[in-house]
Amino acid sequence: MNASKANLINSVTLIVFGLWGYFGSVTPSFTALIPVFAGVILLAMTPGIKKDNAVIGHIAVVLTFIILVALVKPLTAGLDHADNAAAIRVIIMMLTSALAMAYFVKSFIDARKKKSESK
Repeated sequence: MNASKANLINSVTLIVFGLWGYFGSVTPSFTALIPVFAGVILLAMTPGIKKDNAVIGHIAVVLTFIILVALVKPLTAGLDHADNAAAIRVIIMMLTSALAMAYFVKSFIDARKKKSESK
């Protein structure tokens, strides 16, 4: 797997699970759509990440990190309300975001090594 595939998996997960959380809720909140919007943005960045565009890659990393941190509150809310389905959805979104972050970091390290070897 590489950064663009990890980003694709993460963005689709954020979109699908975010929509599931929104439409599956008895009292849906607009804030539940934040992962969906982030997923759409990350999905749009996938071709740039695939082409090793450093600027797009760094923006995607920052957005992924923000989403990862922002998902802590919905996780605690799901756990506090004993809503296991919500907690599992959020945990899965957090896992795919963390996985994408790891692949982004790996790709940045690999690019730096490649650049230093070519000198």
